Amino acid sequence: MRPFRAVTLALTLAFVTSACTGADPGVGEGRSPEPDVTSAAPSPVPTSSTQGPTPSTTPVTGPTGPTGSTTVALGGAGSFRLDGTYPPIESSCRRFRQPTFEARYPGDVLVERGDGKTLRVIVSVSFHDYLRGIAEVPPTWPAAALEAQAIAARSYALARIGFTGPDGATLETPICATTDCQVYRGIPLERTPGIERWYAAVRRTRGRALVFDGRPADAVYFSTSNGRTYGNDEVFGSAPLPYLRGAVELDDGASPMSRWRVPLPYDDLSTFLATRGLRDEGRITHVRRRGGTVEIRGGGGTTRVDEAEFRGAVNGAAPCLFPGRYPTDSRFGTDLPVTIPSRWYTTALGRGEVVFEGRGWGHGVGLVQWGAYGKARKGWSTARILAHYYGGLEPRRFPEPGAIRVLVVEGISGLTITPEAPGASVAGDQLEDRVVVVEPGGDGLRVRVRRPAEA
Repeated sequence: MRPFRAVTLALTLAFVTSACTGADPGVGEGRSPEPDVTSAAPSPVPTSSTQGPTPSTTPVTGPTGPTGSTTVALGGAGSFRLDGTYPPIESSCRRFRQPTFEARYPGDVLVERGDGKTLRVIVSVSFHDYLRGIAEVPPTWPAAALEAQAIAARSYALARIGFTGPDGATLETPICATTDCQVYRGIPLERTPGIERWYAAVRRTRGRALVFDGRPADAVYFSTSNGRTYGNDEVFGSAPLPYLRGAVELDDGASPMSRWRVPLPYDDLSTFLATRGLRDEGRITHVRRRGGTVEIRGGGGTTRVDEAEFRGAVNGAAPCLFPGRYPTDSRFGTDLPVTIPSRWYTTALGRGEVVFEGRGWGHGVGLVQWGAYGKARKGWSTARILAHYYGGLEPRRFPEPGAIRVLVVEGISGLTITPEAPGASVAGDQLEDRVVVVEPGGDGLRVRVRRPAEA
């Protein structure tokens, strides 16, 4: 983790309203793309727990040009759209497209100077709206599974930011919006049918969390198991927690990742490993996994590669070099999330290829999302599902913050902010149908107001 660097210029986008929103806007369907970052974007945001800088109080000089800080206020309920660009990226990947960032959020947005000539964006939303914007499972799942996910997500967020009260407090410590924390997408660019079921699960469980020793439980979760879960000490190397012990999982068979089979031709594998510098490109005759090592024979010698490094090389190179071929299909005909989804696999020799046969997707600790789905289908209650995965813990009342800050993107080189409600203003100047453009400028930021066609 790295701390935020204080900057001299910042933009705050504030929504002034007596209620959070008017109608319920939809959030993204579980497992659909994150706030639309196309192609290969820079590495995920850090899971920093340091406090962001306080916006400068330097008076603004006007709606156009460099400023110390400025506020865009929306009269009434509304949201804003963010469109960001990244610095040019050189890539040897086939079918590579320059990445862009597209998203919609309620709340406030703080834009600050990042490393080099880049920006980072932090949104401040009500804690309730934050949970509504979590996009981890499909909203069509059974109610008990959705409620278990909502309580786990609430508990995890509270533990991540170290919140213990009081109820309604405003938090300054940001949480990330990616799978490094939990996926927050805000409002989708297109409405998701059935999303009201997720909203209802968040509403029904409001104020309820998993608590251990007077503090929110670190209620981690993952997609699909290999037939069991593991203790946090076994996977993360942290001190063992009584509520994160291993448990048997028999109910996640509906997941496309519950069992998978991936044939990988030797020629492709040789290219992947050479591209990542793990082996000179050349003929491969045999591949075998031995515990935490993968042995690759061929060319008169044997190369031994750490399993995690091997899997990372294949998962990185395969879709880059052969985007139409990898990842392969699951047994249900849908794409696997990556070429080799987990560390839980064995290898078998085929004709000119190695076959990976495995199970699961995710780190292996805490609640199994597809297992919760299966248990809900069998009639398990929300409390029973959570108790199974978290050592007998059951939901109880716990304080919630009034607002939470979320680091939604960093590393972008420019940002266009489009208010989606009338009455927006910048430094007292009505935006009408104009947009706000933010770019690095000098040692801080340059803020401009333009018509959409000029942005």
